[in-house]
Amino acid sequence: MADLGVSPLANRLILPSELNRPEVFYPLTVYYCSGCHLAQIEEYESPERIFSDYPYLSSVSRSWLEHCDAFANTMIERLHLDDSSLVIEVASNDGGLLRYFVDRGVAVLGVEPAGNVAARAIESSIPTEVAFFGTATAEEITADRKADLLVANNVLAHVPDLNDFVAGLRIGLASDGVLSIEFPHLLRLIEERQFDTIYHEHFSYFSFLAAREALSRHGLTVIDVEHLPTHGGSLRVIAMHEGEEPEGPSVRETLEREVAAGLKDPATYERFNETVRGEKRSIVSHVVGLKEAGNSIAGYGAPAKGNTLLNYCGLSTEVIDYTVDTSPFKQGRYLPGSRIPVLEPGAIDETKPDLIFILPWNLKAEIMTQLGHCREWGARFLVRTPDLKVLT
Repeated sequence: MADLGVSPLANRLILPSELNRPEVFYPLTVYYCSGCHLAQIEEYESPERIFSDYPYLSSVSRSWLEHCDAFANTMIERLHLDDSSLVIEVASNDGGLLRYFVDRGVAVLGVEPAGNVAARAIESSIPTEVAFFGTATAEEITADRKADLLVANNVLAHVPDLNDFVAGLRIGLASDGVLSIEFPHLLRLIEERQFDTIYHEHFSYFSFLAAREALSRHGLTVIDVEHLPTHGGSLRVIAMHEGEEPEGPSVRETLEREVAAGLKDPATYERFNETVRGEKRSIVSHVVGLKEAGNSIAGYGAPAKGNTLLNYCGLSTEVIDYTVDTSPFKQGRYLPGSRIPVLEPGAIDETKPDLIFILPWNLKAEIMTQLGHCREWGARFLVRTPDLKVLT
């Protein structure tokens, strides 16, 4: 489907003391299975090495927290959740979503493998189990009480053993409980050339075809599908135990849309690979041209997607002076591969760059609002929309 050469782990930021040490680069190639329709990469590193100490914090994004707040409101009303209910979130990160249920008097439990991130949730009084989720964990944490609402947002792609994970979801879900899963939509990835959302932490890339098949194999029926703007275009899949409720009309509509778009045709994925190569040439030409024209360029954000783009396109400090990030886990480190330094956001006000390259393009509206004052010295924004453009 896509061959992005070789790349380091996208979220393995470099400490200053490690700058003189070599990095490990792994092939970054996505393969498509015509049987189950799953797009996936090879597993080069274990989840324990990738996720046990993780720099990503979900609560640093205002727009994501607004999304979580709205979701909590919707599910509490839809499922009539109250102080007798239990919400369990898999890959709960720093508790950004669960806090909205706690504030409304609903009992919660988070499951998060990254100890450094889980500690922040626990400090905020969000009950959290530090563990990788699967059948063993599900049996342990739900032995006495199962979830009325089980949430798995943006984690399905991070799971190498998909069958064990989905089987765990079935185990943890109450007999009449509801499962809500959100994941970036493969169709949007292809249509909008989102090649930078491919990295080693994402073992799989899901169409609805593949997700529905995985859930069905473990006795879970999708009853509803929602299309979301988050993460460049996601799906929210609502499922229950088989036999509880029938598939809703949105299921058939989504399947038909994917088939019409060619997601069952291997040729679609072959064309995408050629598209990505052209995208690389276009990005390199544009960014280098802006630099040669005398512009100073700083980055905003240190997301995994940014590291895929920088490494695939060969962009480093020769072009981008530095980047900034709001996460304390990233500041003072260096981006993998490119070795671009990650500074505090205040560095932008100090250096006043001509161009600010927004690497987490899915948050461009939020970031451009935050940095609106930068227009005072004439700064412009460089962002993929999906074409790489300079915005004022």
